[in-house]
Amino acid sequence: MTKPEILDRILNPGIVAIIRADSSDQLMDAAAALYEGGVTSMEVTMTTPNALQVIAEVSAKYGDKVLIGVGSVLDPETARAAILAGAEFVVTPVSRPEIIRLCNRYSKPIASGAFTATECLFAHESGADFVKLFPADQVGPTYIKNILAPLPMLRIIPTGGVSVDTAASFIKAGCVALAAGSSLVSKDILKNRDWKKLTDISAAFVAAVSAARQV
Repeated sequence: MTKPEILDRILNPGIVAIIRADSSDQLMDAAAALYEGGVTSMEVTMTTPNALQVIAEVSAKYGDKVLIGVGSVLDPETARAAILAGAEFVVTPVSRPEIIRLCNRYSKPIASGAFTATECLFAHESGADFVKLFPADQVGPTYIKNILAPLPMLRIIPTGGVSVDTAASFIKAGCVALAAGSSLVSKDILKNRDWKKLTDISAAFVAAVSAARQV
């Protein structure tokens, strides 16, 4: 996929599922359940065992149906390895210009972690496609709305504290998409392999974002 196509897939339906699993064997089934619920963008964190192998397997199995990315990236070497394994986008918890440059070199979108207004603008001016505002649960939608008032050029994706109940508030505050971890792909769901529940929650997230965008 081209970079514009990848960006469009992240923005529509606007939900990125963050998968932090204890074992890689759960992730293939989780990917299928998320896809069935309408969530087609998935971020596999580097804290997952055999993360690069999982990225390669999901990419090979689902192709363009699932947009697989890598998260918790702390250096450009890891970003490059993940991209070569099949990752279509990169997510970092903090802003590292060298990682942003690497992603731009490979024409892969990057969501760069930031928290303050200064950090958000730094990520944007360093070339990040999105600002991953983290941890969003410490400040909430009002904080994001206030940041966007003087900095409307930022494309913010909040992470942390994003749930089905808070999704609409974040979208109405001006966020371009949402990233959801444990509120979507919980440890209990992975442990119990409750894929039906994961599909239902995925569908609820997609519906919440769609409804908020129409207001």
